[in-house]
Amino acid sequence: MTFHAERLTFATHGGNRRDTLFRETMLEAAERWTLGLAWGLTPKRIAGVPALLRMCARETLAADYALPDPERALAAPAGLAGIVHDLTLPKLLEAYRRGLYPLAHAGPLKWWSPPARSLLFFDELHIAKRLRRQMRQSRYTVTFDRDFEGVIKACAGVRAGRWHLTWITPRIMRAYADAFDAGYAHSFEVWNETGELAGGGYGLAVGGSFATESQFSLEPNTSKIGFTVLNWHLAHWGYAFNDGKLMTPTCRDMGFREVPRAEYLAKLAPVARKPDRLGRWSVTADLNVVADWQPGS
Repeated sequence: MTFHAERLTFATHGGNRRDTLFRETMLEAAERWTLGLAWGLTPKRIAGVPALLRMCARETLAADYALPDPERALAAPAGLAGIVHDLTLPKLLEAYRRGLYPLAHAGPLKWWSPPARSLLFFDELHIAKRLRRQMRQSRYTVTFDRDFEGVIKACAGVRAGRWHLTWITPRIMRAYADAFDAGYAHSFEVWNETGELAGGGYGLAVGGSFATESQFSLEPNTSKIGFTVLNWHLAHWGYAFNDGKLMTPTCRDMGFREVPRAEYLAKLAPVARKPDRLGRWSVTADLNVVADWQPGS
């Protein structure tokens, strides 16, 4: 297994690329705010608006830079735990070790601790037969940590057939890029036969837990291919679970299950104290090996 434990250095040309990629025009910001506010005022979520406004008012008058208690998150909005004032790398890592994560489509960035967590225990992973066949066709190549900036930018990009509602703002991009430089955040990339980025995703690893942040596909099932390769490695490296945060149909189909907050925090506490696997990751199994994987057997 190839692994580089040294801290990563960040070249000047990489910084210039980030300055270009991690930029939001006024029109894009206006679109994000408009869609974010509309999303927050839907009938399903509008009941939580008064509590959110009260929390924002309190934090404006007396900002609390300490991380909130994840077990005391609000019922409405479900999982809202606090306002993010400090998004430096130490605070971000501390938050993940405590079961919190930052997210906001518009307005101040917020800490969240949802009442149920979507977790994948690797022996429960489901790999569809169609996906196994596609992986054996040798049409794609999967890498880790080769184009983190391109992946996070693509995750924030427009999705076909969907409103462009994203929480991956320039501030979020820079925070996770700092985590990537320090060896905590990781990306997976799926390259097609012409060498173009066809899918990918990224997440954050602390101790024995990996939290998936976002994925994207430009060709059918490419994010699933890369995600399956990632989970193969996480399982073989001894990670306890993959934290998908909130349940989605794709996650459910792949074997994720919802775990109540108290149970999740109890599972997280011991694995978050395990040694961190710092540095850039490398793929050590080809797609045929992963396609033959029988989780739980």
